[in-house]
Amino acid sequence: MTEQIPTLITERLKLRPFEAADAEEVNRHAGERIIAANLLSIPYPYSLEMAVEWIETHESAFAKGESVNFAITPLDTGVLVGAIGLSLQLEHDRAEIGYWIGHPHWNQGYASEAARMVIDFGFERWDLERILAQHFAYNPASGKVMTKSGMQYEGCLRHHIKKWGEYQDLLVYSILRQEWEQIAES
Repeated sequence: MTEQIPTLITERLKLRPFEAADAEEVNRHAGERIIAANLLSIPYPYSLEMAVEWIETHESAFAKGESVNFAITPLDTGVLVGAIGLSLQLEHDRAEIGYWIGHPHWNQGYASEAARMVIDFGFERWDLERILAQHFAYNPASGKVMTKSGMQYEGCLRHHIKKWGEYQDLLVYSILRQEWEQIAES
């Protein structure tokens, strides 16, 4: 029997495994141009079939130690507001965190709260040394999520990504195990 993706609970949120029934909401949120514009891996347009296929990969990717993905839902409503996950590179004891929040749910602190929980989960579950995150320079709100999660700014990868025909700078943040432990102790 393979280990299942767990459910994580924060003060206001439930981070749970995605279900097939979530595909329409994933498509509705991730299919918005404003969401796709801020993400490396979501194409635009984004179809319902893409959402279904993405959700279908989660269990096997978790079982193989490649990644873990969670649906972000407020405890009080249970409505899908976003996604957060870790792409694992276990041979290097590191992971990269990625997330999106549906546009109607921005500026409510969901990404920061979910990121703190997923960072805790990553360090505890896989004994990681480092968790990193990246965002486009034109999206400073994502950088705020990273710093609120305890991450430190590392630098700028200039013209690192070509997004929709234009070169974009990518800003890199990380948190090391020792830093995470210090935060956990305080």
